[in-house]
Amino acid sequence: MRIDRTHRKWAGWAAGLLGIALLGYLPYALLSPRGPTGGSAVGLIYGTAGYGTMIFAALLGLRKKFPIWRIGRAQTWMRGHLWLGLLSYPLILFHAGFHFGSGLTQAMMWIFTLVVVSGIVGAALQHYLPHIITERVPMETIYDQIDRVQSRLLREADELMGSISEAGAHYGLLVPKGALRGTATTLLTVEFRAAVQVRGLYEKSIRSYLTERGAHGHSLTDRRSSKATFAQLRTVAAQSIHSIIDDLENICEEKRDLDRQSRFHRLLHGWLLVHVPLSLALVVMGAIHAFMALRY
Repeated sequence: MRIDRTHRKWAGWAAGLLGIALLGYLPYALLSPRGPTGGSAVGLIYGTAGYGTMIFAALLGLRKKFPIWRIGRAQTWMRGHLWLGLLSYPLILFHAGFHFGSGLTQAMMWIFTLVVVSGIVGAALQHYLPHIITERVPMETIYDQIDRVQSRLLREADELMGSISEAGAHYGLLVPKGALRGTATTLLTVEFRAAVQVRGLYEKSIRSYLTERGAHGHSLTDRRSSKATFAQLRTVAAQSIHSIIDDLENICEEKRDLDRQSRFHRLLHGWLLVHVPLSLALVVMGAIHAFMALRY
């Protein structure tokens, strides 16, 4: 979700409500004999308003889980989740008189702080990362199809190596089919070791890279290292198979795009592993806190 002009109205309403809440809090905090407390009438109003905005922000999860519900547009819910979620934090601080307290209250405030911080980080990631992904992953694909595309790349690479002449493979020489007709035996002897090196590099390095998703730490993960590897491969390979090596290099480049997209996707959604569980825990703890405060 990009933070664009469509957020102005929500940001304006949130800022206006925060200004009204602040104007009400200042005389309340200055004129209260014992200072602002959560148990006072004004403190309860702030607490109720803050918890209400938290509940609204939490309802976004239900809206996403049941997209067929025609209760407002998903983008509207996202904007409300962002700005009302942010507004809930100062309202709760007004409720608590800017004290974290102890016990359950202190735990709630620290969790609430983590929820807000993770939400801000998530909003920033969702704003900037899509543009970065577009620039750095020119061959972006559907995330759920990455494994399938990677399997296709591996199959294409195997087919390229399989296009090598069986006769040439018998001698350890990598040349296209039909290219051995009339080739001198001395040429086979000269290029034998180089051919074995090319095939060995494919089996040990290139194929393993195409097989493993992510391939962290692999030499072909780095573009400069990959270019150096394929440049060296061309120096030891027969001129007749340079086109095959070019195709293999392009396949590895596409594989790097897939890995880069996977990393960006984990970064784009990883913050939810912190934000969502803590948000649910906060809502439950808030209900317990309200019940205990009213009961006792």
